Amino acid sequence: MSFQGKTALVTGASRGIGRAIALALAQQGLHRIILVARNAQHLAEVAAEITDLGVEAVSLPLDLTQPVVVNIVIAQAWQRHGPIHLLVNCAGIAHQVPFLEAHVSQAQEEIALNLIGTYTVTRLIAKRMVSKEEGRIVNVSSLMGKLAAPTMATYCATKFALLGFTQALRSELAAHNIQVMAFLPSLTDTDMTRDLRLFRWVIPMTPQKVAQAFVASLDRNTAEILVGWQSHLAVWCHRIAPGLLAWLIRLAAPGEEKQNASPLVMRPAGTTHS
Repeated sequence: MSFQGKTALVTGASRGIGRAIALALAQQGLHRIILVARNAQHLAEVAAEITDLGVEAVSLPLDLTQPVVVNIVIAQAWQRHGPIHLLVNCAGIAHQVPFLEAHVSQAQEEIALNLIGTYTVTRLIAKRMVSKEEGRIVNVSSLMGKLAAPTMATYCATKFALLGFTQALRSELAAHNIQVMAFLPSLTDTDMTRDLRLFRWVIPMTPQKVAQAFVASLDRNTAEILVGWQSHLAVWCHRIAPGLLAWLIRLAAPGEEKQNASPLVMRPAGTTHS
């Protein structure tokens, strides 16, 4: 579908991948981009950049873990600025910590934003897309939604779940002319990764490269889009030699001396937690 002159909504648009995607979309002829994230100041900065590109930008400072507020604000946004033709679910958070040292509150936070927040926004907009018989929904998962990594158990669980969520919606909404796909970037050089205990041998991509791949993927009606050669290599290896890949992942994981450090809150590209 062509997005020329249409409206997109991007969650997690204040930083990282979400910000880069919003800016890349602004160069594709859209009429309006609705920006959702928690930090109002960062959203305003992104909105100003998009406006400079000649595209209308609407900032919605919003905590996606608050379903009642999300329902009200998204419904108002559709009424005032809709219809929304493209939904990009990019907001997320992660805690990097060995599972035996993790706290339930950390898992609850990841699930509340990565899954329930995405579910809430998608449900509201998908219902309205169905009434228009048109739309595209892109859920930003991760390579960790395909290949689980040590110290990232709950984050991986939420990203795996997003793939199942995407596959189910893809089947259910196809009859209404709504395309649903998952977008799976690998490690990306954002504010989050600068504080990470990095996995060995993994080369971060730039948010701009990820956003370029995202824009290119909009011409494809496929269930999943892997980003970067490292992602394709890892998935290929998983298919033909899963035991070897599992050994390599353990070898690449942060060392014990780092894993025993205090838990690190990671705010992945595009998070609303800015």
